[in-house]
Amino acid sequence: MPNTTRYQPTFAERYPVAMVAAIADFLLVVSAAYLAHWWRFDDWRLSSSYPLAVTLCALVVMISLWASGLYGSWRGKSIASQLGRVYLGWLVTIGVLLSVVFFLKSAEEFSRQWFMYFVAIGSTFTVTFRVLIFIALRQLRSAGRNLKSVLLIDAGGSAALQLHSGTELDEDGFRVACTLPFASEPDWLERLVKAVDEHAVHEVWLCLPLSAGATLRSVMYALRHHTVAVRFIPEWGDLPLLNHKVSNIAGVYSLDLSCSPMDGPAAMLKRVEDIVIGGAISLMILPVCLCIALAIKLSSPGPVVFKQYRTGINGRKFKVYKFRSMVVHQENTGDVTQATRNDPRVTRIGAFLRRTSLDELPQFFNVLQGRMSIVGPRPHALAHNEYYKDLVESYMQRHKVKPGITGWAQVNGYRGETDTLDKMQKRVECDLWYIDNWSLALDIKIIFWTVFKGFVGKTAY
Repeated sequence: MPNTTRYQPTFAERYPVAMVAAIADFLLVVSAAYLAHWWRFDDWRLSSSYPLAVTLCALVVMISLWASGLYGSWRGKSIASQLGRVYLGWLVTIGVLLSVVFFLKSAEEFSRQWFMYFVAIGSTFTVTFRVLIFIALRQLRSAGRNLKSVLLIDAGGSAALQLHSGTELDEDGFRVACTLPFASEPDWLERLVKAVDEHAVHEVWLCLPLSAGATLRSVMYALRHHTVAVRFIPEWGDLPLLNHKVSNIAGVYSLDLSCSPMDGPAAMLKRVEDIVIGGAISLMILPVCLCIALAIKLSSPGPVVFKQYRTGINGRKFKVYKFRSMVVHQENTGDVTQATRNDPRVTRIGAFLRRTSLDELPQFFNVLQGRMSIVGPRPHALAHNEYYKDLVESYMQRHKVKPGITGWAQVNGYRGETDTLDKMQKRVECDLWYIDNWSLALDIKIIFWTVFKGFVGKTAY
């Protein structure tokens, strides 16, 4: 059947946007070099050794930004990820330029002040350029221009509903031109091809459940004479995912369903956070810890510090330290009885420590040991893990990261006794949300909130 709608190429298909962006970056970097020279020497004319250096700097910046993936399509990508790549490109640029100067032994020919001004101005220019382009594209797409039309295959799941009703889809550069309900009828593929022809779409998005995966081959065969892009967006339903992303392993792409985000640079950043913040807090709380230890020793017989095995990262056991808040007693083998309101085993000092979470302070030693983090899922007793792992879905996934002194669950009110299954489910949901959305900023926010919601919040048992 002939097309009833003429195919409309997008702006990027009409014009070489990547080339334009690269040329703009080159000019911005050169302008930054001249401005830095004027700022440093009060003269626009470059000294004899500077013109070649400026050209080299501009080329290195272009290559670094290209290697960071900035000259590809911005469609569907956030401004934060793009700006992050800009700064990554500039870090690479700084490293390359310093290495060149070092090996050529030409550092004395250039002003260090000029170089710092150049990096500051140049990075600001390239970032500002992308912010302005991003805003312009958003405005253009909100007005209905520069959009890629999409045929959405809807199997009745949440992904299709979100894409069809999402307000940000236009701003990301896409527009749903047609929605075709999925069906297993013999003529469904014919209706699919007809819809692609009638609406002249750029892309076909298949929002299908995993059980309908065998349909993909039939769809690809039916569209073999078309040049539309085809994307598979699985309908996961109630399948819980953790840090899901696409990875390249040994040359093969995999869709990660349950992986820890604390890997590589993230793990290093998390450890630095624990050492720096944990070390500073440990020094500040040392006088408080000495006073608490003395109070415990004078109020009841027994050790000052209570040690108990808990489950750590990847299911490994470790000893967690807490100030003793109960009288010394003997539990039945394998049993761990949670403290409850008005528990007779809790001492007067212990009740205050538990209410204010001060009994957790020795765990900063666990943090410095590397067995815990300041922020993370709270470690549960081994017996509790054995009990809840079969009752709460994805319970053991919380052990994909180091346990923490405080966490997202604690600042949201799920502290202390978990006397019902619902409370434990809510705590685990919070823990998994934290793992899936971890960032340094989120950790800082949780630490800040803990001061108010943890130490002076509602009572824990």
